Amino acid sequence: MASAVETAALVTPSTPVAEVSLVRLYVMRLMYLVLALGIGALVLPTLIKHGASTEGLETCLLGGIGVLAIIGLRYPLQMIPLLMFEFVWKAMWVLDFGLPKLWANQLTPDFAYDLKSTMVGVILMPLVIPWGYVWHHYVQRTGDRWK
Repeated sequence: MASAVETAALVTPSTPVAEVSLVRLYVMRLMYLVLALGIGALVLPTLIKHGASTEGLETCLLGGIGVLAIIGLRYPLQMIPLLMFEFVWKAMWVLDFGLPKLWANQLTPDFAYDLKSTMVGVILMPLVIPWGYVWHHYVQRTGDRWK
C-alpha cells in the first residue's frame, strides 16, 4: 500500500499529468485518432491486398505511423515525438517541394491536393503539441546517460 508521501509525490505539479491540461490531452488524443483513421483509410487497403510488384516502402512507413498513433490514444504524452515527426516531415515537404511548385505555377491537381492536405498538418500540429511540456522534457531535462 502506498504511503501518504508517495501518493502526494504522484500528484505534485512536476508530474506530466499536472503539466498538461486534461483538455490538451483530449485534443492530442483526437489528433492521434485523426492520424490513425486517416492513415488507416489511406494505406490499409494496400497493406491488406497488394500486387507482387508493389514496393511498399511508403505504405509500410505510413502504416507504422498509424499503428503508433493508436498507441498515442492511450499514452498521448509519451507519443509526442510522433506528433513532432509528423510536423517536421510535413513542414519540410511544404518548404522544399510544395511552395516552390506553387510559386512556379507548376501545380497539378494531385499535387495541389497533397499541398493542401499537408498544410493542414503544418498548421494543426503546432497547435496540438504542448510546447511547454516539450521544452521541459526534451530540451531542459538532462539527457540519458551515454555509458
